[in-house]
Amino acid sequence: MLFRKSGFPEESELIICTVTKVHPTSVFCNLDEYGKTGMIYISEVSPGRIRNLRDFVKEGKIIVCKVLQVRHDKGHIDLSLRRVTEGQKREKIDEMKQEQKSEKIIEFVAGKLKMDFKTLYDQVKEKVFPEHRALNPCFEAVANDNLSLEELGIPKKISDELTEIIKQRIKPPEVEIGGRLKLVSYAPDGVEIVKNVIKTSHTPNTGLKITYAGGGSYNISVISPDYKSAEKIMDDFINAAKKKMEAEEGIISFERAGNK
Repeated sequence: MLFRKSGFPEESELIICTVTKVHPTSVFCNLDEYGKTGMIYISEVSPGRIRNLRDFVKEGKIIVCKVLQVRHDKGHIDLSLRRVTEGQKREKIDEMKQEQKSEKIIEFVAGKLKMDFKTLYDQVKEKVFPEHRALNPCFEAVANDNLSLEELGIPKKISDELTEIIKQRIKPPEVEIGGRLKLVSYAPDGVEIVKNVIKTSHTPNTGLKITYAGGGSYNISVISPDYKSAEKIMDDFINAAKKKMEAEEGIISFERAGNK
C-alpha cells in the first residue's frame, strides 16, 4: 500500500502515477501519492512525433511523472512523462518501495499494540511529516541513531515499539569504494618498512580494510554510509602512506577501482 499525502504536489515534484485513460492527444492519471487526477498532454509523453499514444502508455500502467503546473483553483495538475530521466525514474520507484517498507513497519507495530493501522499511521504522520517529506527518511535517521521519535512528540510506548522494529528492519545505507595499493622498498629492511607504513597509516574503526594481494600489492576497500565520507577515509589513508613511504625513499602507487 502507499498511503496518500494531503494537499497538492509541488511543481517539479516527481510522483508515482497510474494511467487511467488514454485519449488521442492526452493521458489521464491517478496521482497515487495524493489521491488526485492529473493530465499529460501528448507533447509531454515523449519527444518527437507520436502516432499512437498507446505505444507509450496503457491503462493500468504505473509511471513516474514530473509535475509541471498545479492549478489549485480548478484542481488541475499538468504532468510530464518525457521530462523524467531513467535515473530519476529508478530513484523514485526505489523511494516508493522504501516508503512501503516503512508503512509495513507501522502496520506491524499497530498489530502488536492492537491498534487500527490507519489510526496509528495518521498519528505518526502528524508528527513526522512537518519535519520530513516522508516516513522513510525519518525512519532511516532513527535507524542511524540520529533522531528520536519520542522527541518528535510520538508517545513513548509507540515510539519505543517503532524504534525497536525500525532498527531490526532498516539497516543504515552503505557504499563501498576500493583500489589497489603497491608499495616497494629497496632498503635492507624494506619488508618491515612497508609493514610499518601500512600499520601506522591505518586508523582503526574507520571502515577501511587492507588485504595483501601479493607482489607488494594490497587491496584497499572502504565501507561507509556515503561516498563523501568514504572518499575522505581513503584519501587520508593514501596520503598518510604516501608521506611515510616517500620519507623512507620507497615507491608508492595507487589505482582506484570502480565504485560498488
